[in-house]
Amino acid sequence: MVTKEQNEELTRVGPGTPMGALLRHYWYPVCFERQLDEFPVKKVRLLGENFAVFKTPEGQYGIVAERCPHRGASLAYGIVEDGGLRCGYHGWLFDREGACTEILAEPDSSARFRAGVCVKAGRAQALGGLVWAWIGEGSAPELPRYEAYVMDGVRDIGHTVLPCNWLQIMENSVDPYHVEALHGNYFEFIARWKGFEMPSAFKNKHEKVSFDPFEHGIIKRRLLVGQTEDSDDWKIGHPLVFPYKMWVGGNGVYQMQIRVPVDDTTTWVMFYTVHAPEGAAPADQMYPVDYEIEWVDSNGDYIVDYIEGQDIMAWVTQGAIADRPGEHLTRSDLGVVALRKMFRDSMTAVAEGRDPVAVIRQPHEVIPLPLERSKFGRGAEFAVQWIDRGSMRYSPLADDLKKLHVTAAAAVAAAAADQ
Repeated sequence: MVTKEQNEELTRVGPGTPMGALLRHYWYPVCFERQLDEFPVKKVRLLGENFAVFKTPEGQYGIVAERCPHRGASLAYGIVEDGGLRCGYHGWLFDREGACTEILAEPDSSARFRAGVCVKAGRAQALGGLVWAWIGEGSAPELPRYEAYVMDGVRDIGHTVLPCNWLQIMENSVDPYHVEALHGNYFEFIARWKGFEMPSAFKNKHEKVSFDPFEHGIIKRRLLVGQTEDSDDWKIGHPLVFPYKMWVGGNGVYQMQIRVPVDDTTTWVMFYTVHAPEGAAPADQMYPVDYEIEWVDSNGDYIVDYIEGQDIMAWVTQGAIADRPGEHLTRSDLGVVALRKMFRDSMTAVAEGRDPVAVIRQPHEVIPLPLERSKFGRGAEFAVQWIDRGSMRYSPLADDLKKLHVTAAAAVAAAAADQ
């Protein structure tokens, strides 16, 4: 059982909290790369703090605390220069390290004075069409180049901001039985009443599940009725990428689900999807396509006729911060218990001066992750159903993406027939 105090420790992400100290060891996406090409400075909020993220004319990224130390004006309304970010109010210039390098009205100000008026700065980089930020203390780790962000394919990012704590979303990632109940039985119930056919790929019953810690988080495995232990779902599985992502997919559609802790009760959710079916032509995109997904209708009711909409209903209706002391866990919640333990162990590691799980210190080109490649054995049918009855239905590319998978599958079948 989780006590009230333990729930506070698990969910509070601001400065000075144990979870906040842990989470500040990682890089987070804070905006889309295209946004800083359209305008070079933007206000962002991360882990309960406000920042200005910017891109200099020479193409370098920076992130500094939003409040100017002079008189408190917002640096998100500053002037981006080669030397950094200049406050729009009185012209104080801060470099990407947060140092004040020039005071407009007092060009002869001493270095000693300027050293006393620096602004908190993190690190920022672009990867995979996103701008990532690290706002921790000490030396920054490497930005992990997980394969989702560097593999070839058509990139498609649905996103939304949700009014709930990020942890209850992450716990969903190690709760495979909800697929059978929420995306199976409940989906069938909604489909029957609303008059559409639910995706056959989600009519599955679990025989057993497993959760195996590994260097990047927890590998989730499931054995479904009719499968053998040689199936990808059990033999390979897919990972929760600690502390705030999950890597899922198969059959040519691969998705990194990203849950950014904006603050204690706000989460920016992204479904970063790469469409790379065998037989498809190489992709040609300057930026990933990004778009907002819908999760409430005009009456304020949850939209539950698609997969992620059902998840969002379950996440948000738990409340701004889930009441874990009021839970009644069973053996089927083994994965949730394992994840909470990983968080507690990682907070202990940080308190003892050690790196927690999945902090990368070595330079690298790509980090591959375990992932089922044959999802439920359904080929392009799985991809098309996921687009039709998932958050990708809101993508401006939805029809093109379905055509991509069907055409690629036909090309592979034709090539096989010719051999």
